[in-house]
Amino acid sequence: MQLGMIGLGRMGGNIVRRLMLNHHQCVVFDANENAVNSLATEGAVASKDLINLINQLQKPRAVWVMLPAGEITESTINELGKILEPGDIIIDGGNSNYKDDVRRSQELAPKGIRYIDVGTSGGVWGLERGYCMMIGGDKHAFDHLEPIFKSLAPGIGSIELTKGRDPNQSTAEQGYLYTGPAGSGHFVKMVHNGIEYGLMQAYAEGLDILKGVSQDIIPSERRYDLNLADITELWRRGSVVSSWLLDLSAIALAEDPQLKAFTGHVDDSGEGRWTIMAAIEEAVPTDVLSAALYTRFRSRQDHTFAEKLLSAMRKQFGGHQESKKEK
Repeated sequence: MQLGMIGLGRMGGNIVRRLMLNHHQCVVFDANENAVNSLATEGAVASKDLINLINQLQKPRAVWVMLPAGEITESTINELGKILEPGDIIIDGGNSNYKDDVRRSQELAPKGIRYIDVGTSGGVWGLERGYCMMIGGDKHAFDHLEPIFKSLAPGIGSIELTKGRDPNQSTAEQGYLYTGPAGSGHFVKMVHNGIEYGLMQAYAEGLDILKGVSQDIIPSERRYDLNLADITELWRRGSVVSSWLLDLSAIALAEDPQLKAFTGHVDDSGEGRWTIMAAIEEAVPTDVLSAALYTRFRSRQDHTFAEKLLSAMRKQFGGHQESKKEK
């Protein structure tokens, strides 16, 4: 299939590469001309602006916007809404608020432009591992684009099938899923990221306890000098707390056992806050997820080893860099 991609950053560029490896044609645009030229040398079709990108796509056109949530995504989708035609498809694969998806879908519908929201997980590892995608919006557009999603997804791979489930009952086992009307994809991804905050916080606090047991305030007979890199590696093998986040923690600690490269300043990209807001609206108690979010707020005032590990995990899975002013 053919796809237009706007935004060639950490994830957008690798989505294009994975699609080209699966023999899809990608027409690309980014404000950074070097990013466009780099992908053009790998086989993508370069565009100099949005209109040029649209003109190089066959109808019905499909344009994937992979930009930071907020004004830049909003303005880009507004511009696309002015130049695309009935039957064309806009895909927002970033981390937009699901309420914005509902509004955009309603605004684009009278023009005949179909809208898809794709909650995309995989970070900088997606090119190799594939992307887990939670997809909301126009069902006919999803059906049309399914070859794209199938190529981007990890597939069943070596993951053991869940007992009691028929792997043919949905596409979930393949790593992508149509979740329902506009906004549902980003809603599921929003809660996914809220859970991620909690899981990361649990690993970070536990490992901070393991590190702290070597302090002088601990009686000498209960004072242990534990190797955290070895312990995380151990837990990866047969432990009930094994996960990809633990894998990434093990990588970070193998590279930098004291995490000296990190200050412990931990940003949040919005989804954790929106998850708590949704929980309040639904009157669902979220003690762990709320505490994990508030810890990120506090990390910008003073830092612990646990927060250094949170920051290290964010760098491992998403390539997120700490704020330079905190260095």
